[in-house]
Amino acid sequence: MTDLDLGGLSLDEAEREIYAHILSRNPEHDFEPTLDRVRAACEALGDPQRMFRVVHLTGTNGKTSTARMAESLIREHGLRTGLFTSPHLTSVRERIQIDGEPISQEDFVRLWQDVAPIIHLVDARSAQEGGPRLSFFEVLVVLSYAAFADSPVDVAVIEVGMGGVWDATNVADADVAVIGPVAMDHAEWLGDSLVDIAAEKSGIIKDGSVAVIAEQSEPVVPVLREAVLEREAQALWEDEQIEVVDRQPGVGGQLVTLRTPAATYAEIFVPLYGAHQAHNALLALAATESLLADGGEPRALDGAVVEAGFAAVASPGRIEAVRTSPMILVDAAHNPHGIDALVDALEESFHFEALVGVVGVLRDKDAEGILAGLEPALDHVVVTASSSPRAVPADELGEMAVDIFGEDRVTVERSLPDAIDAAVQRAERDHDMGAGVLVVGSVTLIADARVLLDADKRKGAGQAR
Repeated sequence: MTDLDLGGLSLDEAEREIYAHILSRNPEHDFEPTLDRVRAACEALGDPQRMFRVVHLTGTNGKTSTARMAESLIREHGLRTGLFTSPHLTSVRERIQIDGEPISQEDFVRLWQDVAPIIHLVDARSAQEGGPRLSFFEVLVVLSYAAFADSPVDVAVIEVGMGGVWDATNVADADVAVIGPVAMDHAEWLGDSLVDIAAEKSGIIKDGSVAVIAEQSEPVVPVLREAVLEREAQALWEDEQIEVVDRQPGVGGQLVTLRTPAATYAEIFVPLYGAHQAHNALLALAATESLLADGGEPRALDGAVVEAGFAAVASPGRIEAVRTSPMILVDAAHNPHGIDALVDALEESFHFEALVGVVGVLRDKDAEGILAGLEPALDHVVVTASSSPRAVPADELGEMAVDIFGEDRVTVERSLPDAIDAAVQRAERDHDMGAGVLVVGSVTLIADARVLLDADKRKGAGQAR
């Protein structure tokens, strides 16, 4: 398919047709180590990625939450913002946000019609050279940069899809690069050691930029220090220049005290659970402070503005309560590092008499590591599969779960509706009060669950408010 005839279609129909076309391309986890096609498309569009300032984020976990917090803080300071995150939960338009709202259907359709001729031209040139079309993710990156330039935005907060050096988003030059914790994930594409993965992720640090760097494991630090030196960047290291001084769990989130180079911000409410979100908030605040300094010495931000920026943040699919009686939480932790953070947050902020898990994992993830990390927190686990073709079949996942939980603590349900129903029934049957259900695993599982439970229809669902 080289073109789409959208004449006569409703906006819903046109969006579905465009998404189906983009989805027919190589998936976002299947990429080649080259930026040539994205660069060519952007050049043909007048290099839209150079028309706004950029906060660029990478890391193994926490990118989306950190990006949402940074975008909200920057917008609260009166700047027009773009936000690019992935993957989406309900609509592909969630990935491209302007001033905290997903791009409208009308603008999405118009954007496609404007950009599609360039995409098809680059596809044709690549085919002549024996190469592939722009991938699913590459197309979305080009669309987002075009949308941000067209808006126009003052600042774009950009989350990588995977890695850094060869990630399609990396045709933009970061003013501020944020590197969250680096752990093992996507080893098939990024490397089978922390050193290799860190080297890949360090690629978003650009000459003369500011690098805001989370606390890292020992093998990662030298790699990032070398990248900072090579690019003559200014580095803000967690526990050196920036720090979570204190945090107190509270109703609906936590109170945090954060130290940056310019100030200590005391008792700021962050409406997200877990120690990991306090550290994400620190990265977002330091990034915002650095961006607004615009190359000068960072100055303390107005405390009331910072409080308002954090208060407006939502992070759908991240320890999100989607139903009560029994309480159902959904969380998109999809690797052991993320599971560890989730379990710690559950123990700290929720006091369930019992917790029943609904778990689904994609084929390229460490399913055994995920299940092992969940085992201490779950009284029973219902294994299932999401709608993704990459999902581990429920029966296969069930065999792994039995080895870890024991046969009496495992139920296998092939469909997600049946799995959630079985988990709710068990929670209600075995525990009259105080039992909960946790749906956890792949982003596609969480997306499917949120639709089933109508969480996607609530105000702010699938986006930062």
